[in-house]
Amino acid sequence: MALRRVGRPRANVSKPEQKLMASILDGSMTVGIVGLGYVGLPLALEFAKSGIRTIGIDVSTEKVKSLQAGKNYIQDLNDTEIRDVVKKTKLLTATTDFSESKHCDVVFICVPTPFTPNKDPDISHVVHATKGVAEHLRKGQLIILKSTTFPGTTEKYVKPILDTAKLECGREYFLAFSPERIDPGNRTWTTKNTPVVVGGVTSACTDLAIAVNRRIIDEVVPVSTPAVAEMEKLLENIFRSVNIALVNELAQLCDRLGINIWEVVDAAKTKPFGFMPFYPGPGIGGHCILIDPYYLAWAAREVDFVTNFITLAAEVNESMPFYVRAMIEREIAKQPVTLKNARVLLLGMAFKKDVDDLRHSPALKVAELLIEDGIEHVSYFDPFIPSVEVHGKRMTSRSALTPAFIKKHDVVVITTDHSAFDVDMIVKYSKVVIDTRNATRDVRGHRKNVVLLGDGK
Repeated sequence: MALRRVGRPRANVSKPEQKLMASILDGSMTVGIVGLGYVGLPLALEFAKSGIRTIGIDVSTEKVKSLQAGKNYIQDLNDTEIRDVVKKTKLLTATTDFSESKHCDVVFICVPTPFTPNKDPDISHVVHATKGVAEHLRKGQLIILKSTTFPGTTEKYVKPILDTAKLECGREYFLAFSPERIDPGNRTWTTKNTPVVVGGVTSACTDLAIAVNRRIIDEVVPVSTPAVAEMEKLLENIFRSVNIALVNELAQLCDRLGINIWEVVDAAKTKPFGFMPFYPGPGIGGHCILIDPYYLAWAAREVDFVTNFITLAAEVNESMPFYVRAMIEREIAKQPVTLKNARVLLLGMAFKKDVDDLRHSPALKVAELLIEDGIEHVSYFDPFIPSVEVHGKRMTSRSALTPAFIKKHDVVVITTDHSAFDVDMIVKYSKVVIDTRNATRDVRGHRKNVVLLGDGK
């Protein structure tokens, strides 16, 4: 598809905008990516694959050294493609030096936005990255923030820092927000074919940000302001948080009523309109769904508004590891073994199926709670996660899941439903299986030793 200028014709277009737009349209621009994690590296790869010179900037010397050697460290990306753009075409380079941003026409900021122990937003990484860019900001540069954050971050926090360079936003430099939409493990929807939303500080900023994204992304959706784009991203994730909380709460209710929540959801989803299936689990993980409700709640308090409904949903989801702990300890109590000597095996430590992503994984919280309760023999198996740290203790995954190893445990818990798990074998050789993901749905024959989250038994 041929690239074209976007937006309505505007009078008095500045020379920096004209020059930058020309370099975007003819592909001669250089793109900088600050933050080479789950969001930044896929973005950098797409630009480099499209023939655009790309510079990756990260504070992690480990990541930079890996990329400089042509080595991939993101599961969803192709090792050969990373090696080719680094070693063969040399269109992707990596550095820890922020001064390299001065050579970039467009700079994407893709850094983490965690929360504090008190559940307040922590945008220190965004501030640090922006200051690094601001020190070298020049005329004709476009800065695009992609980190998920609360409404107002781009204009109230990022823009004032960039303005210290004494350049006029919208005429001499340009600023926009375009939230990431990465779904780890999703092979269908990728960086290229997932639509992105863009909101610029001015119409010039929006036009330029649209043009840049169109170089590598099939569909770009403009909105009126950065705040709209920031709020849109929170809506996406809070929509999931609220609906997951609903089924998590109903799962606990169904356990008391003697009703199987999984059968209920399967029946409900036969309705062709007005219903979307969500499923219970041991909690939620990943970067966004857990964190975003608290980002919005914090922003709401600034305008004297309390997000009761949204915050309650987040609390329900965060309570699920505690519910799973209670299920585990109840099954231990039925056996001739003390809590201290009980052996518990957690199957799956990643936050979701078939990924190597540990961020805020509910399985980590379950392990932490069990150890806090004095269970000394907690182990795990996850083909994607070789080791984890829980309570300052390093835990290592078994290299293989065997019947003999399963038999050693008093309770086996399916915390993540990886495709690699031989569920029939797990059920066959376990004393008790606590299934938090309905992974045992298709197990043949004997299932009396399976305790399913929300099955009403």
